[in-house]
Parts: sequence; C-alpha cells; structure tokens
Amino acid sequence: MARIIVSGSVAYDRIMDYDGLFADHIIAEKVRSINLSFVVERLTVEHGGTAGNIAYNLALLGEKPEIIATVGQDFGEYRSHMLLSGIDPTPVRMVEGDMTSVAFVFTDKADNQIAAFHPGAGALSYDSHVEVDGRSFAFVAPGNVDDMRALPQHYRQYGLRYYYDPGQQITALSPEDLLGGIHGAAGIFASDYEFTLIMEKTKMTEVNLLDHVPMIVVTNGADGSEIITTEGRVRVPAVPVADAVDPTGAGDAFRAGFLKGLLLGVPAVSCARLGSVVAAYNVEQYGTQKHKFTLADIAGRYNATYEENIPLV
Repeated sequence: MARIIVSGSVAYDRIMDYDGLFADHIIAEKVRSINLSFVVERLTVEHGGTAGNIAYNLALLGEKPEIIATVGQDFGEYRSHMLLSGIDPTPVRMVEGDMTSVAFVFTDKADNQIAAFHPGAGALSYDSHVEVDGRSFAFVAPGNVDDMRALPQHYRQYGLRYYYDPGQQITALSPEDLLGGIHGAAGIFASDYEFTLIMEKTKMTEVNLLDHVPMIVVTNGADGSEIITTEGRVRVPAVPVADAVDPTGAGDAFRAGFLKGLLLGVPAVSCARLGSVVAAYNVEQYGTQKHKFTLADIAGRYNATYEENIPLV
C-alpha cells in the first residue's frame, strides 16, 4: 500500500441531466448574447472534486492517498464518507466560517457538459507544511491556484516525483505558472481540449513541452487516450461501456488507474489501459464516487479488453 499525495479540490457536486442537446438551442448568430434555461430530468448532490475523486479511486485500488485541500465547516458528512471509503481525512485542512467548494455540472444526452464551480473555502491556500517523507509520489490536480503554484516547487525542492494536471485551472494560471508546474514534472495530464489550451497559453508545441517533461498523457473520452514522449505518440483505445450513465469524474478515475499502473511499474501503455478500465466503472454509475470494484474485477476486465494480464492480484 503506497502513500500518494493528491492535491486539488474537494467539493460537493450538484449533478443535473438534460434529456436533450445543448446544441439544439444555441443560435449561431446570437452566441454573443446567450440566454438559455433548461428543465433538468435529475438532480443529485454527490461527493466530488478532483482530489476527492482521484483519492477515492486510489483507495479502491488498494492505495493510501493523502488529500491536500482546504474545506469548509460543512465538511463533516464528506469526512465520514472518506473514512468509509478507506481515505484518511486528517491532512485535509478545515476552516470555519466558509463552506466547502461546490460544483454544478450540467450534462446533455450526448455527454456534453456545462459546469460552474464556486470555490468557497477552497479559495484559501492549504497554508500548512506538506510532508513528503515516505511518499511514493505526488499528483497536482486542479484546485487552489496558490497551491498549484507552490506545490510543484515544494516537491522539486524535496526531491519528490510529481505529476501535473492543470485542467480546469488553465485559464486562471499564467503562462509562467503553467511552465512552473510543467518544468520538472514526471508527466503532465490533460484532456485533448485542455492540452490545446496549454500549448496556446504557453506558446509551446508538443516538441517544446517535451524539453520540460518526459511524458504527456492526453485523454479523449470514449476515444481513449494518447501517450506522447520523445519516442513518439501511442494511442490507447478506451474500454467499451455498454451503458454510459454519467461521464462526470471519468478523467479523475482514469488518472487514478494510471497512477496505480505507475506504482506497479508497468509500461505507460498499460498504465493508460488500467486508467481506462477504472474510468469505465465510473461512467457506469451516476456520480463520481458511487462505483465499486475489486482488484479481481479490474484485472478481469483489463484482460478481457486488452488480452493482457496485469499484476493486480
């Protein structure tokens, strides 16, 4: 059981489903003055946030994640959920007088999403020492921007390997901030769209970025993922899903599976395949932390999809 530091957001997700397509109601010549309202078919409140989701899946995979995030006075129920899920909530910083971050996620029937995020207490930096001794590595997920600036430098200073995922905070981070997180990382993670934003904002190409980081992992949803290194680009197909109930959190689940593969010491392609298996379980349930699986389940589905064994059990 490895100890992995996961920084990012801890949030309550309010997930809504729209039984139609957003595109059907967007008038091209009026995009500068959109005024839309939709009746949603379903609304639930779920445990979420980038750090919370990644940690949840790492715990299911038999690891010991440590969450670096700031939460509010309403954290108690989420804390109980963490304990029941095998996550130690002790490192999470709680502040009085504010509420835990909340995300509003709006999904149409083609899995297009519109989201809004209120940081609440998550707007406050962690402001505590992060212990690195005995930790296998760290993962910097989207969260408090001050933490995203400080933690990569902290990990480099103490010689702890870390992976960097600026995600939803790309727009809030300056080009210098992004390069500060990327430079020295063991790898960066991004969706296809986010990776394009990173290149545009930093004014760098894939080749330029590979001068700063040895591996780039780009996710493409149901189309799988890509691993980019100086040796080239490898495409990894996604695990087939019979019924995609909710795509929210699939990227975080993929990251947890990939990190588990890194701990196992398997090749990057196998890490991406493992990430895809974990993500499949996520999208087959409503909410980001409702799915369950055993290591035997994961190993069996991995083998059935990719005709390759992975040493999980």
